Amino acid sequence: MRRYVAELLGTFILVALGGFSVVAGASVGVPPLLTAPFGFGLGLLAAIWAVGHVSGGHFNPAVTVAMLLDRRISGRDTLGYIVAQVIGGILAAYAVVIATWGPASEAATFINNGLGTQQHVGPAFLLEAVLTAVFVAVILVSTKTGPDKAGIVIPLTLTAVHFGAVPFTGGSFNPARAIGPAVAAGTFDALWVVVVAPLVGAVIAWVILMAVRPEPAKA
Repeated sequence: MRRYVAELLGTFILVALGGFSVVAGASVGVPPLLTAPFGFGLGLLAAIWAVGHVSGGHFNPAVTVAMLLDRRISGRDTLGYIVAQVIGGILAAYAVVIATWGPASEAATFINNGLGTQQHVGPAFLLEAVLTAVFVAVILVSTKTGPDKAGIVIPLTLTAVHFGAVPFTGGSFNPARAIGPAVAAGTFDALWVVVVAPLVGAVIAWVILMAVRPEPAKA
């Protein structure tokens, strides 16, 4: 239960800091491309250092699925983690909406999952899947080969992939981050794209890493 609570809190921190950054920037005319990457990247950094030591710091159903495939987490914990992450994302989204006077105007830039996602479902799905695969691959490798550096490398990677996606999909890479604002706003148009694509990207990352990993040394 401590791990599940940590996942809820970590996801809340990630989505809340990212969301507040986007909304605050929009209120003074700063575009999401300049606020979302740093808001969510630094939000993940804060979440990892705050509670990551308790649960492993997934804060993302796509990451949890990849860890399940890599046999680093049980099926029972996978379900518990994902439920906690989604709840954390929803609570964070409501916090952003309430604290910034509703989902209209400035908050719309956070509530909307992406610009043009509904009109370009195929390209949006591909973009989210590919960039999530990059993000998850870095997580799978860094937590094994350089765990002392993973707490910095992973947030930097999330910042980088946001720069490539914000103008097109809003930059999800995380079903919990997508579901939260959708529930808070009561709008679910094209939500499946930014929920399913990151999960597909996580599977792709794991498959590729399994294919290229070094063979065990022969006795």
